[in-house]
Amino acid sequence: MTDQQSIQQSTRRHFTASSAMSVGSVALAWLLNREDAAAELKKPNLQKTTFDTAPTSPTLQPQATAMISLWMQGGPSHHDMFDPKPEMAKYDGQQFPGEIKYDNAAQASSKVFASPWKFRPRGECGMELSELIPHTATIADDICLIRSMKTGVNNHGQSIRALQSGRTVEGRPSLGSWLTYGLGCDADNLPAFLALIDPGQLPVLGVENWSNGWLPSIYQGTVVRPTEPRILDLTPPPHMKGAIQKRALEFLEQLNANHISAHSGNTDLQARIASYQLAAKMQTAATEALDISQETKATQEMYGIHETVTADYGSRCLIARRLIERGVRFVQVYTANQLWDSHGSILSRLPAACQKVDKPSAALVKDLKQRGLLHSTVVHWGGEMGRLPVVQNDAGRTKIGRDHNTYGFSMWVAGGGFKAGHVHGKTDEWGHKAIENVVNHFDYHATLLHLFGLDHKELTFHRSNKDQTLTDGQPGTIVNAILS
Repeated sequence: MTDQQSIQQSTRRHFTASSAMSVGSVALAWLLNREDAAAELKKPNLQKTTFDTAPTSPTLQPQATAMISLWMQGGPSHHDMFDPKPEMAKYDGQQFPGEIKYDNAAQASSKVFASPWKFRPRGECGMELSELIPHTATIADDICLIRSMKTGVNNHGQSIRALQSGRTVEGRPSLGSWLTYGLGCDADNLPAFLALIDPGQLPVLGVENWSNGWLPSIYQGTVVRPTEPRILDLTPPPHMKGAIQKRALEFLEQLNANHISAHSGNTDLQARIASYQLAAKMQTAATEALDISQETKATQEMYGIHETVTADYGSRCLIARRLIERGVRFVQVYTANQLWDSHGSILSRLPAACQKVDKPSAALVKDLKQRGLLHSTVVHWGGEMGRLPVVQNDAGRTKIGRDHNTYGFSMWVAGGGFKAGHVHGKTDEWGHKAIENVVNHFDYHATLLHLFGLDHKELTFHRSNKDQTLTDGQPGTIVNAILS
């Protein structure tokens, strides 16, 4: 064997070591490190990723395990409900001294509009709330009122997206989808994320509010209708009930298993098959969960079920509690399209909106508390914006309203680790802009995920060659001052 043949048959490590005098110590170390690194390379993952809603443990210790969001679409007027500005009364009807960014310039006015409704301290905490929300006043010691919310995008669609999906652009996953993607669901016979829509109209952006965006389809919200049947096609026809349906479903499950094995990695197909399997379980579970007739008369009266003005919203708030009790992760209860969008006739429109939701919203918090569920359930109440401190549509007292304001507005949260009986942040003397302890939408999302034991930077979904998150590159500071 020649020297050259000997060299070719030697390993790289042996050859390099025997030639150390000529290669040199630096080159030797480089080659050895490279060889070792190559040996440690992970084998490529040839298995297709699958997705489901089985419960998973969060990375951090959670305080919250479920959430009910009471979504007030349109922009509740913080001036008239949550954020008293008594000094404005001195300037009522006079010229506003600063700059205002109007959304509807055609109807704009610069006349100061002081709230015509009275505020007073409520609860042991002394939280100042308006006479428009007397039932919310009874839970003042249980809620955390944030008076310094901000999205800074002055129209409905963009601000809705900011609060519902983290960014102002369309096509992103909603908050409920992120939570169910990160944590799954404790119920195997009910959807993880349910959207309880209003009998009036869908909210602005419609189905986008509960969309899974680019997350797998299994994480989209399931719609619960406001009237019976609340979920369509849930009950089988008489000729398919019992053993006949059982055999048909068993056969269908075999076909689905064969089909998915031939199309592994198709997340839409996985979600569709999972939804069919879930639907069979829901025939019993959902029917029972949505049946509020099982509740006591006292509970029904607390939610206002037998009162015309509160019957619908009260029923849906009660259903939300029943769903959370049964292991559902996220429920969002919507008001009708633009219910709170008081561009005109605010003196009549705002009290009507408050009457619809005030009693049921307070009842939900009380009911969760008495059942020992509030400590682990986040309740959120709010919309995508507030209103301006000046008159809009200056066409007579009965026709005036307020334009949009996303630079400083209010919302409240309760339970799940939020501080009770607490007011956080403030707006300027006119209630126009948040100026102290500002909570941007991405700060709220970071804080919320933290309470669920999730890091907003670590809850990621790999897409378009990068890891994307709910906050997606925004600062997202955890607001420790509102945590208990």
